[in-house]
Amino acid sequence: MEKSEKKKELIRSIKFLLFSISAGLIQMGSFALFKELLGWSNWLSYLLALVLSVLWNFTLNRKFTFKSANNVPVAMLKVACYYAVFTPLSTKLEHLLADSLGWNGYLVTAINMVLNFVTEFLYQRFFVFRDSIDTNDLAKKERGGE
Repeated sequence: MEKSEKKKELIRSIKFLLFSISAGLIQMGSFALFKELLGWSNWLSYLLALVLSVLWNFTLNRKFTFKSANNVPVAMLKVACYYAVFTPLSTKLEHLLADSLGWNGYLVTAINMVLNFVTEFLYQRFFVFRDSIDTNDLAKKERGGE
């Protein structure tokens, strides 16, 4: 990989990190709202907060991080497949550690968020958007309007 490609990948990684942080804020804020204000269980609060953050994160990363012009329903279906595996596993972990073993619910949610960040970046970079990176109008404009 040449120097300019390494720089693009570093910038892409930083963007993914920043959008993930914003999604994490949405997830933690909604988790707190559901758990503290509404009194819902850890696992339900986590699950609904996760859905909100996924929608936010997918939308921003598709447009600005991966600059993908691929079919939105197809990309979302691929992301849904990731979450069809990640969500039950992480919800079970949330339930086990927080509800059954008494770990702090915020700590367990933070652990799940780190696991999600790492695995989702790799999944989106190398599977969901692999063949459509830098194909949207924003990427074309940056290249000089091809």
